[in-house]
Amino acid sequence: MNAIDAGLTTRTVTRETFDEVLVPTYAPAAMVPVRASGLDLWDQSGKHYLDFTSGIAVTSLGHCNPALVDALTQQMHKVWHLGNGYTNEQVLRLALALTEATFADRAFFCNSGAEANEGALKLARKYAHTKFGPHKSRIVSCLSSFHGRTLFTVSVGGQPKYTEGFEPLPQQLDHIPYNDIEAARAAIGDDVCAVIVEPIQGEGGVIPGNPDYLKALRELCDKTGALLIFDEVQSGVGRTGELYAYMGMGVTPDILTSAKALGNGYPIGAMLTTDAIAQHFGVGSHGTTYGGNPLAATVALNVIETINQPHFLARVKEASAKIFANLDKLSADFPQVFGKVRGSGLLIGLPLADGFKGRAKDFTKACEALGLMLLIAGPDVVRLAPALIVSDDQIAHADRIMRDALAQMLNPAPAK
Repeated sequence: MNAIDAGLTTRTVTRETFDEVLVPTYAPAAMVPVRASGLDLWDQSGKHYLDFTSGIAVTSLGHCNPALVDALTQQMHKVWHLGNGYTNEQVLRLALALTEATFADRAFFCNSGAEANEGALKLARKYAHTKFGPHKSRIVSCLSSFHGRTLFTVSVGGQPKYTEGFEPLPQQLDHIPYNDIEAARAAIGDDVCAVIVEPIQGEGGVIPGNPDYLKALRELCDKTGALLIFDEVQSGVGRTGELYAYMGMGVTPDILTSAKALGNGYPIGAMLTTDAIAQHFGVGSHGTTYGGNPLAATVALNVIETINQPHFLARVKEASAKIFANLDKLSADFPQVFGKVRGSGLLIGLPLADGFKGRAKDFTKACEALGLMLLIAGPDVVRLAPALIVSDDQIAHADRIMRDALAQMLNPAPAK
């Protein structure tokens, strides 16, 4: 009996099903989304939500974007998958689009941000080993960073809560405070093969990198022969109002990693680098079965074509200014709850004041109950990452819900 005969595709499932059959690595919301369009989303009961999460900065062109649906559907009638003994037209077009739009000469495609960072770190070590010798193997990253969930990338990320219980961890990894130039100078020596940094720390609290700090990292890498890796998995593909954040910071990395919004929800990751560095990965030295899949490449190509337009990126900055203005006023009106807003473009962090530390999730749950989906960046920061196509009306609606949710938190209804 096949799955269709057995009714497996139509059986009733609920949030409780998650607790019964999924490995408990997440604690998802009580509601189960079933339909979405743009920034609008509906759950199993038909309740409507305004989505200001975009799947953690992924669906930047909105849910079920019609142009992407059309492009993917057309490709599905051509070819789905080829082994890596073959290439395909769509991945070649995507590689050309990305290299023409960035500093890079070469692209490597994979399935996720973690894989992109894994590839970048492996390439940096291979490059250093070949050019300088095995002694040059140390990797420097930042405290509170996040670079993925593989054992290598989660160890490079500077958050011990994600590595506890998985020891022994990969070696030759050091972590320094973010935005601390003196700490960088003390840590980056001749034995360092790579420095990996997020231009804006996302999971670490939505903290923008200081341009002087990033420039200092560039200078230190040039001095020591280390490669500078920018993890733009969250900050890239238009999120800051630039195609990639480095473009607005006056610092060019040696390797850049991209994922999340690159596929607007279709899994794809990319590692971009120069020709001279790329040559240190020879045939068979690295790979992935699905990387450069024609379906994923089709979606990503259309994403880049849509977002990498002056008028589109200008609108991102305009929408950002409106949200920042609303949040600045919210913080000013309720200084006992919120601190100073920070971030860039449409990656925005709203820190909690001392009296409300640890309650970011309480606030997002209150907003969700009123129909607004938000993120957290740790227990002390509310994170907003709406689709880049967010409208002025949606921005105003989100502001109203946030204020209503805050009013309910500050003045809870008496128990009946």
